[in-house]
Amino acid sequence: MWIFSLFEDMLTRRKLYIVVFAISAIGLLIVQYQYLKIGLGLAGAQFSKKIDIARTTITKELSEYNSLTYSIGRTIEKDTSNITIGLDSLRRMTQYYLDDYITYQLGVSGIESPFSYVLYARDSTTYLTSPVPHIKNDDIRIYPIKVDGYLARRLEKELVLELGFADINKYFLYQLNGLTIPGLVFLLAIIAVVVWVLKSFYWQSKLITTTNEFINNLTHELKTPVFSIGIATRLLEEGMIPEKKKVLNLVKRETERLKKHIEKVLELASLESGKAILQFSEIDFRPELQRICEDFYILSEYEGIDFGYSLMDGPYPVLAETFHLKNAIGNLLDNAKKFSESPKIRVYARTIERQLHICITDNGPGIAKNDLKRVFGKYYRVKNGDVHRVKGYGLGLTYVQRIVRMHGGKVHVESELGNGTTFTIILNQIKKRQYA
Repeated sequence: MWIFSLFEDMLTRRKLYIVVFAISAIGLLIVQYQYLKIGLGLAGAQFSKKIDIARTTITKELSEYNSLTYSIGRTIEKDTSNITIGLDSLRRMTQYYLDDYITYQLGVSGIESPFSYVLYARDSTTYLTSPVPHIKNDDIRIYPIKVDGYLARRLEKELVLELGFADINKYFLYQLNGLTIPGLVFLLAIIAVVVWVLKSFYWQSKLITTTNEFINNLTHELKTPVFSIGIATRLLEEGMIPEKKKVLNLVKRETERLKKHIEKVLELASLESGKAILQFSEIDFRPELQRICEDFYILSEYEGIDFGYSLMDGPYPVLAETFHLKNAIGNLLDNAKKFSESPKIRVYARTIERQLHICITDNGPGIAKNDLKRVFGKYYRVKNGDVHRVKGYGLGLTYVQRIVRMHGGKVHVESELGNGTTFTIILNQIKKRQYA
């Protein structure tokens, strides 16, 4: 049931990430599109301003008498006298002459967009057209120029020079390439990076899940032979001669140590996967802490450890899962014993501002400042030179920190090289009540 719930939660989070990413990508595209519309609007306004400048110049010069207007007048009147070319040649010459003139004036105004033109009278008579066909449709932008002065008087007609710009939006986009192309490139880069990160995240999550499942299966498989060895040692103990009992006791101790390691790995894996369920209850933790200290005192007498404890009068009302919280304190005591050559261990408990402080100090080699930030990391172990003097897997302190955090508490560590180490567990106390 919990496995299904965990899988469903992961699937829900995965969908949430994908939805957030999709909305963000669509939002960026919309923002880019809005900026593009604004850019096109500004480009259109700037283009119209440049056209107005060119139209003013063209209107002025076409109203005067000059070689261009004289050539246009003769072409319209079909006057080929005093020249050695035919009417068609005159028309083509004037056509290109006017085209080059318009191109020049537009270029002076900063416009390099392709164009077409037509010169016609108000009675719809067409006189000249550009080499490029001038076709009116919805995609062409029209700018009429009224031709007065010399030509109008000579022909006795009101003339209009109409300029047309086809695919003007493509020209604007070309002008905006310095903004649109980098924006699209950066957007694609962001999308590619996010996709890569999500892909790596889910690949890593899958790898971690697979690894945890492998470790869980392996440790469960190891429990069976350990249990069988324990039964075998009890059977061999009956009727064994004293000389061999030392060897059998060694086997029993090592088997028990291996069993504890297996249980620690299973506990930590279950906490990480979310399968472990902590059953919290309101308790007075002072009797439990007293029992832990008394049991460790008996062990210290047997192993020659200088151990003492001082517990402030209770009660210590906390909301706790007794089994795991006791294991966390046991881990710290076990570390204090293992990492000291002649162990001197003290346990202090006191309440400060509605918080329970449990301090465990030792006279071990201490921890360097660089290692203090990393001691709670999974699989991390403090080195003694280039070797680990004490064997282990670097899981104990990780387990302690996870348990304390799940209780809403904190773990502090203070240490100096050569001056021992102090671990302090801080738990929030609840309102006092009577305990059975």
